[in-house]
Amino acid sequence: MAAFKRVEWSQQVAGRSHGADGRRGERRGNCALSGRGAIRLCFERGKAICFGILMNADFSTKAERAAYIDCYLAKAYPETPIPLDHTDAYSLLVAVLLSAQCTDKRVNLVTPGLWALADNPAGMARVPVAEIQAVIRPCGLSPQKARAISRLSQLLIEQHGGQVPRTFDELEALPGVGHKTASVVMSQAFGVPAFPVDTHIHRLAQRWKLTAGKNVEQTERDLKALFPAAHWNRLHLRMIYYGREQCTARGCDGTVCEICRTLFPGRKRAVKTRK
Repeated sequence: MAAFKRVEWSQQVAGRSHGADGRRGERRGNCALSGRGAIRLCFERGKAICFGILMNADFSTKAERAAYIDCYLAKAYPETPIPLDHTDAYSLLVAVLLSAQCTDKRVNLVTPGLWALADNPAGMARVPVAEIQAVIRPCGLSPQKARAISRLSQLLIEQHGGQVPRTFDELEALPGVGHKTASVVMSQAFGVPAFPVDTHIHRLAQRWKLTAGKNVEQTERDLKALFPAAHWNRLHLRMIYYGREQCTARGCDGTVCEICRTLFPGRKRAVKTRK
C-alpha cells in the first residue's frame, strides 16, 4: 500500500465519489483526485464512510499514522469474525472470561465440554463448581474462573432475569468480569462502540507510536481519541489479527512488518514495549 500524505474523512470531502472517468456519482471504489501527485481512495464501510487520501506522507503525526493503519487493516481484513466460538451473549461472556491468560484456540477446545454441562445461566447455576472446574482446567486459573462462572450465572438469574446486562457498570459488577471483558461483550454481542485492549493491541499501539503505552487503560483512551467510534468494534479485531499474524511479539520488533516499515522507514533499533 502506498504512503499517504493525509486523510480526509467523508464529512470533510466535498462532493461524492468519482468514477474512473473522473465524473461524480454514487460509484464505489478508487477514484481520481484533481491535483498534482494525488490520489483519493474511497472505501465504503457501513453507512458510506469514505477515506480521501493524498500521497507522500511522512507520518509525523499520530493522526496520519492512525489513518494509514485504519485503511491498511480494513483492506487486509475485510471480514472480522470473533475469534471465540459462541452462540449468544452468555456464551461469549463466559468464553471471554475463560480467555484470561489463555489462548482463544484453547478456549474453543474447552467450551464445548462446558456447554455440555449447561449452556445458559439457569443451567450453569445448578452445576457444582467442582464439575465446572474439572472441565475448564486446561484454560488455567480454573478455581477462580469456575467460581466466577458459577456465581455470575446465579447473579444473572437473581438480578437480570437470566439475561446478560447491556451496560458496562452492570457487566463489570459481575464476578470475574473486568473492563476488557465487558468491552468485548458490549461491542461484539450488543454492537456498542468499544475498544477492548489486549496484549497484541497494547504492543502494536506502542510500536506505531499511537500511545506511550503507560498502561492498557491509557492505550484504550489514546486509541479511542484517534479513531472514529464507528470503526472501533471491527478495528480492534483487525489489530488483534495483525498482531497475531504479522506484527508478532517475537517475529517483529518494530522494524519488520509492513506497517512498521511503512510508518518508520528510518527505524533501525528494536522497539521496547511495556506490557
